[in-house]
Amino acid sequence: QVQLVESGGGLVQAGGSLRLSCAASGRTFSMNAMGWFRQAPGKEREFVAAISWSARSTGYADSVKGRFTISRDNAKNTVYLQMNTLKPEDTAVYYCAADVSEPTIVVPILIGAYDYWGQGTQVTVSS
Repeated sequence: QVQLVESGGGLVQAGGSLRLSCAASGRTFSMNAMGWFRQAPGKEREFVAAISWSARSTGYADSVKGRFTISRDNAKNTVYLQMNTLKPEDTAVYYCAADVSEPTIVVPILIGAYDYWGQGTQVTVSS
């Protein structure tokens, strides 16, 4: 089992920045790729960003490219999402996810590829 706890969410004005953190515990040695997803009210959960175990591969949704940066510190079992130039449409609950399957060249972007999920942290961007 892997437990994931997100933090760093909050209320910010448009154009501002936030840094989300996701701390993992439990069988962290089994983790491969890590991802961030988000879900806005009335919408389906969607992919935001992902990073491989080595951090050599990353992937981003088109809507956040150039604004968000995913990173990880394996020594701390923590993955981060730096969010800059935030927009009201970024408002959502942000979820961290861990993939424990065999590593692949391309980081997974599908919800079903991830095995463990955190409880989420609310990000609200005011206009």
